[in-house]
Amino acid sequence: MPKDVMRNPSSVWHPYTQMSEWDKFTEIVGGKGMWLIDSEGHRMLDGVASMWCNVWGHSKREIISAIQRQSKKSPHTSLFNLTHPEAESLAKKLVSISPNMSRVFYSDNGSTAMEIAFKIAIQYWQNVNNPARTRFVTLTNGYHGDTFGTMSVGFVPAFFWRFKKNMYKTIQIPFANSYRIPRKTSIEDYYEQTLERIEKSLSRDDVAAFVMESGAQIAGGVNIYRNDFQSKIGRLCRKYNVLFILDEIATGFGRLGSLVEYTAQKSPPDIVAYGKMMTAGYLPMAATLTTERIYKSFLGKYSDMKHLYHGHTYTGNALACAVANQNIMLYKKTNLIAKIKKTSRIMSRRLGEIKKIEIVGDIRYKGMLAGIELVSDQRTKKPLRFTKSVNRVVFEAARKNGVYLRTLGNILVLVPPLAISEKEMNFLIDGTIKTLKSILSERRL
Repeated sequence: MPKDVMRNPSSVWHPYTQMSEWDKFTEIVGGKGMWLIDSEGHRMLDGVASMWCNVWGHSKREIISAIQRQSKKSPHTSLFNLTHPEAESLAKKLVSISPNMSRVFYSDNGSTAMEIAFKIAIQYWQNVNNPARTRFVTLTNGYHGDTFGTMSVGFVPAFFWRFKKNMYKTIQIPFANSYRIPRKTSIEDYYEQTLERIEKSLSRDDVAAFVMESGAQIAGGVNIYRNDFQSKIGRLCRKYNVLFILDEIATGFGRLGSLVEYTAQKSPPDIVAYGKMMTAGYLPMAATLTTERIYKSFLGKYSDMKHLYHGHTYTGNALACAVANQNIMLYKKTNLIAKIKKTSRIMSRRLGEIKKIEIVGDIRYKGMLAGIELVSDQRTKKPLRFTKSVNRVVFEAARKNGVYLRTLGNILVLVPPLAISEKEMNFLIDGTIKTLKSILSERRL
């Protein structure tokens, strides 16, 4: 190891992090509302919603009370041959807000929720005597998780290229964000060409399902879909009798402005996965929902072996279910979706100020999500680069301005807690502007 590489004394290995860049990490010892408090008493506004999952901030009394109440009853009860009231109540709530869905399979994170969706899709076709349908069609730069199945279906080259030879084959439809489409191609033509490629792939007789993030691709570059794109794909799936699987783990529960994004997109799926904000960011949990048609294909005599061979130790964890139940009640009680739409207008309006900064090439946004693409040259669109990672540079600069920010490569992503106040939203935008201007000033020195 080179002499100038810093050594971190901690035994913790951090995610998506070049550990040699860090000699220590900011230690968070508390949270108050939308703010994180470190060991030195400094406060940072959580502009990342603690990896896109926090809804109410870090000290919501009703959520903490739900954990305490349930912990006195039963922290965890297996769903193997058993059930419990919180799991039953939550399933009813999820079905009630999810048009056309009727059954809920619980898991504990987004990757596993999508793996379950894939397994359900494959076995569905076996159960209805069409076992040749095994292939998934998806969009490049779609992200569904970090397990091998989710990497295979949602291949993001920058993240997963090292593992490509170990993945199973899928049909990847080329798809770039609006800032990166081929030169001399209009956005309208690009989308039409993409739909044509999708239809050609769906016409094959070995396709089990089409899989996509609902409303937008986030980790693959913050790519907001044009109107009708998702609904047109859904119609193509019905035309060719292909299952339609939607990933709302990061885009549902209000992130893009709708409680259930596929209702806004007018694209009812056969299978949908939720996660992240389902428990307000307080406990790990996810869920995979299906239509009754899908569910009934798994019914029969035990000897038929049609039942789903899948399960997790913490499937339907009682603490997580109790939190999710309380969270959904708070959405309705506070009319959170209406508040999100109001607060997101502040973000939309003020992003214009960020666009004027020299190192900003493009901004893509919807609801409470914004991707700010950083470039070294606006004319050539060359991504911004430093000796250290862009993430490290942005994090350090933002911390000095009282905000917690993180990037996806050269894309700065703003994903604040959904219940953030208008005043705090302005603070986040102000802090982002100061951060980018300070980075620009240092580059000029």
